[in-house]
Amino acid sequence: MEYVVDFRTKISGIRPHHLKKAKNFNAVQKKVAELTKGRILVGHALHNDLKALLLSHPKNDVRDTSEYQPFLKEGRSRALRSLAAEILGADIQNGEHCPVEDARAAMLLYLKHRREWEKHVKRMKKKQGIRKPKKKKLAKGAAVGEDQLAPG
Repeated sequence: MEYVVDFRTKISGIRPHHLKKAKNFNAVQKKVAELTKGRILVGHALHNDLKALLLSHPKNDVRDTSEYQPFLKEGRSRALRSLAAEILGADIQNGEHCPVEDARAAMLLYLKHRREWEKHVKRMKKKQGIRKPKKKKLAKGAAVGEDQLAPG
């Protein structure tokens, strides 16, 4: 067993009491893999989360707000906070990190641009010669509504 010596609470939002009932890493990793298999994964800088969980996900099933062309500025990724402020009019990430708030913001960004985003993905798949698979569902999670983010 490894002990946590620095919770990096400002970044992670995690405090010692959060780990008292924490599940085993392998069990969590397996559950996340099961929940996301065959689903579209939506988030911001998802490579960081996947790397931390030692998981991968098919690129064509990832909708990453840090990589979506219309959200880039001069070809570079933008912070989720600035995307939420500019596109959603939402003021996020003002205190300790809240992964739920980040997930909601990323999902709202995706949903707001879903039609164009999926057209882009379809064009890219066609360009790469990828045939149309069965329709995929979004990864299961909490329902997200714009009223769940603070206005900017």
